[in-house]
Amino acid sequence: MAIKIFVTGGTFDKEYNELNGTLFFKDTHLTEMLSLGRSRIDVHIETLMMIDSLEMTDEHRETIAHHCAKTTEEKIVVTHGTDTMVETACYLAARIQNKTIVLTGAMVPYKFGSSDGLFNLGSALAFVQTLPIGVYVSMNGQYFLWNNVRKNKAIGEFEEIR
Repeated sequence: MAIKIFVTGGTFDKEYNELNGTLFFKDTHLTEMLSLGRSRIDVHIETLMMIDSLEMTDEHRETIAHHCAKTTEEKIVVTHGTDTMVETACYLAARIQNKTIVLTGAMVPYKFGSSDGLFNLGSALAFVQTLPIGVYVSMNGQYFLWNNVRKNKAIGEFEEIR
């Protein structure tokens, strides 16, 4: 059973321009990350967009939802920027009822070397294989239901809404 991975950008895939100090997108790092993690999971990777999640609109979310609905895979991981990941999870939960979808991202770009991205990707791949149908957010080795999670910007972690 293959897992579909949809790439949307976010800090996960940002690169650092050493000349001017800016972050930018070039290409996804997923293939490299899966190789480094010695993953043996059958995955199909498709890049939908490469944007910062602060630029994510409902039109972008509709593109993600459309691809989630039409793919034959029932297990889906979406890499996404952390700032609006919860909003996209809510959007998907309202439209996709018959698949397991796990959104994940990173607080630090993968290319920085000290990123949480590799760990978060591995966790998301494990969760998508074991969780029941639904939409989830996976960060920091935890998973959260789409309607019971928020990004705590004060501590830079995701947490349950209490």
